Amino acid sequence: MNVFVLNTGRCGSTTFIRACEHMRNFSAGHETRVHLHGSRRLDYPQNHIEADNRLCWLLGRLDEKYGDQAFYVHLHRDPEATARSFARRMDFGIMQAWREGVLLGGEAQASPLELARDYVDSVEANIRLFLRDKSHCLEVRLEQAAADFTGFWQAIGAQGDLDAALAEWQVRHNASEPTV
Repeated sequence: MNVFVLNTGRCGSTTFIRACEHMRNFSAGHETRVHLHGSRRLDYPQNHIEADNRLCWLLGRLDEKYGDQAFYVHLHRDPEATARSFARRMDFGIMQAWREGVLLGGEAQASPLELARDYVDSVEANIRLFLRDKSHCLEVRLEQAAADFTGFWQAIGAQGDLDAALAEWQVRHNASEPTV
């Protein structure tokens, strides 16, 4: 069974995968196929857990390939906290792509935080729409990740060191630099 961790980014996806690395019966990776295109982009090995916020732009293809046969996690965090984290990263990555590629420059008067809120709202809506007909899915909120992750571990029949996996949630992986 494949597991896809759908998310906006800036919500604990790196930590989620670090926790999954303590499983013996699944491989786990964070953005492992982002450099590929075409059919190879979604050609994940069996019994693999993948977290990649770019999957929100490939949901149609993900549905065609895996449909209701995969397990889906909707990983998210307080939307305002997520947007604030993204606003600190406006000049590169997905936020630069959102502003310059999707919005074609965005509104000249829009602040980084307003654009980040728009991105978060759009991605969250895409994920909710995708998951509406999936029977194997679970919500994990960063604010209660340890409890939610334990439920996820049990839902997929994970084997390994759950205590070590839960300890990963006490480490801040890939944190944004605070604003000064």
